[in-house]
Amino acid sequence: MPRFFVTEEAIRTMPDGTAEITLTGADAAHVTKSLRMQRGDALTVCDGARREYRGTIVSLGDTVTVSVSSVSDATTEPPYEAVLYQALVKGDKFDTVVQKAVECGVTAIVPVLTDRCTVRPDEKGLGNKLVRWRRIAAEAAGQCGRGIIPEVREMLTLREAVAEAGRADAPLFCYEGDGTLPLPQALRRKDVRTVSLLIGPEGGFSESDVMLAKENGMIPVGLGRRILRTETASGFVLACLSYELEL
Repeated sequence: MPRFFVTEEAIRTMPDGTAEITLTGADAAHVTKSLRMQRGDALTVCDGARREYRGTIVSLGDTVTVSVSSVSDATTEPPYEAVLYQALVKGDKFDTVVQKAVECGVTAIVPVLTDRCTVRPDEKGLGNKLVRWRRIAAEAAGQCGRGIIPEVREMLTLREAVAEAGRADAPLFCYEGDGTLPLPQALRRKDVRTVSLLIGPEGGFSESDVMLAKENGMIPVGLGRRILRTETASGFVLACLSYELEL
């Protein structure tokens, strides 16, 4: 069933106690032109607060009106919050990271600037990238049935990122060097409700990056015997989280 996301302002309670939702802009165009839906067709709308509204279309045009038949809590969200702190990478690799991380249950994605990042966008370039990444996150959330659109936040320096990430119940620093804890062991901690994942760029972390992460309480974890590409690592870890904490 098609799924769309709206703000609470788009949801109206009618005098008879029923509710209606109005889709506008690109969402309305997608319903009418791409999906070619008709009056009476069913769809699902999420309010971004983990509630799902199921209903049927009652009018189409520049806007689409949906009559709500049932409201329930979203059942597709993990029982934990996972924030991905991903170092900037070349080309369109970050697009892939965003798409697959959303599919694998991430709560938020934070671009991070580390010592070995070869991509260093200016303010305008970063702004354009954030717009694209947020659009990709929204599209992926709708495609895979998420109850929220994971946030793509503003870029942080590594120092800012580890200070924030280190406060999670399981602050995981994915590292291919020595002295790492196996990922399964790192996840077998009591009462894990928040997880942070720090992933490096193509060239890995510098020694100063590693020291900074450890000083802020990040746990160096290994991802097995093979070295994963930076655009693969986050999806791998998020899948392991789902297996250990959700499935």
